[in-house]
Amino acid sequence: MLGILSLLLIDRPAGLAFAGESGPTPLPIGASAPDFCLPGIDGETHCLKDYGASKVLVIAFTCNHCPTAQLYEGRIKQLAADYRERGVALVAIQPNNPNAIRLDEMGYTDMGDSFEEMKLRAAYRHFNFPYLYDGETQKVSRAYGPSATPHLFIFDSERKLRYEGRLDNNPREPLVTSRDARNAIDAILEDRPVPVAKTPSVGCSTKWLYKEEGRKEELAEVESKPIQLQPASAEELKNLRRNSTGKLLLVNFWATWCGPCREEMPDFQTIHRMYGHRAFEVVTVSINYPDERPGVLSVLNKLHATSRNLILGSTDIYPLLAAFDADWNAAVPYTMLIRPGGEVVFKRQAKINPLELKRLIISNLADDDYLGHQAYWQTHSEP
Repeated sequence: MLGILSLLLIDRPAGLAFAGESGPTPLPIGASAPDFCLPGIDGETHCLKDYGASKVLVIAFTCNHCPTAQLYEGRIKQLAADYRERGVALVAIQPNNPNAIRLDEMGYTDMGDSFEEMKLRAAYRHFNFPYLYDGETQKVSRAYGPSATPHLFIFDSERKLRYEGRLDNNPREPLVTSRDARNAIDAILEDRPVPVAKTPSVGCSTKWLYKEEGRKEELAEVESKPIQLQPASAEELKNLRRNSTGKLLLVNFWATWCGPCREEMPDFQTIHRMYGHRAFEVVTVSINYPDERPGVLSVLNKLHATSRNLILGSTDIYPLLAAFDADWNAAVPYTMLIRPGGEVVFKRQAKINPLELKRLIISNLADDDYLGHQAYWQTHSEP
C-alpha cells in the first residue's frame, strides 16, 4: 500500500508560501553566487563556471507542480529569449524534494517535481533555458535560499547578487505594472544601480527535505479512511450520466476479472487524490454481480480506493449498463469524463493514458479560485 500511495502524496491549492514554514534565508544583496554543478534535463551537468562569459546571470528557482510557477513559465521563456543576444544567461533550478510535496498540493498540476517529470514538462512547454534538478540534496538551493517558486536571483558580470525576488509584481500577467526582473537586468547591462534590489516573491513554498514528515502524516490520514462500495440502480446510473453534481465527473467501469482494469485502477486513485479537493469526483463502477461484492471490496481495500465506488445492483446487467450509455457495447475498461450538466469531454473503451487524462481534467476544471490557471492548461505552447 505504501508503494502505491507514496507516489500520490505529493501543495496547497493556491500555492502560497506561508509564515511559520522555516527554511534558509535568501542570499543577501552583494553576495557572490554560490557555486553549483547540477544535472540538467538535457543530459548534461551544468556548472556556474559554464556561464562565466555572460554579462548577467539569472538563476530562476521554479518547479512543475506550483500553479504560480506555471503561470510564470511563459514569462520566464520570454525573458530568456529577449535577453539572450544581450549577453544574459537564464538558468532554472528545481529546488523541491519530490517526496515532500503533499497530496493537497497536487490539485493544479499534471505531475510532480521529480527529475523525470521535469523532462516531461520542459518538452511539453518547450522550455528554452537549462532546467536543473536539486531536489535530492538541496545543497545548492539551501545556499541561495529561495523561499518560494518562482524566485529569481540576478547576478552581474562579477557574479555579485544585484537583485533577488519576483519576476514582476503580479502573477496575473494582464495586471502587471512593474517588471522588476527586467528593470534589474537593464540596470546591470547599463551599469546603473538596480532601482529595487529586493522584492517579495509570491509562490509555492519551497519543499525542503524536512517536509517529508508532513507527507507521511497525510499518508496515514488517507489510509485511515474507510472504503465504501454501494449498489447502483438503473436510475442512479442515469443520474450519474446526467451529472447534476456541479462537479467534473470521471467515471470508470471496471471488473475484478479484467486485467487492464485492475492495472489502471491505481491511476484513478492517484487522480482522485490529486484533484478530489476541487470541484471534481472520481466514481468507479464495478460490473461484477452483486453477490461478488466481497471480491470487489477486497480489491478496493488493497488499493485503498477512497473514491466513490459503486457495484451493479442487479444481475440483469445489460439494462443497467445501457442506462448509463445506450451506445456502449459493455466492454471494460470504459471511462468517461463528464462536465456538470452532462457534456462528455472524453470517453474511452480501453486503458487510459494517465498523463493525457490529467491534463484534460485540469483544463476542464473551473478556476474560480485561481483565475488564469484553466487557460494555461487549455493552451499547449509552441516552440
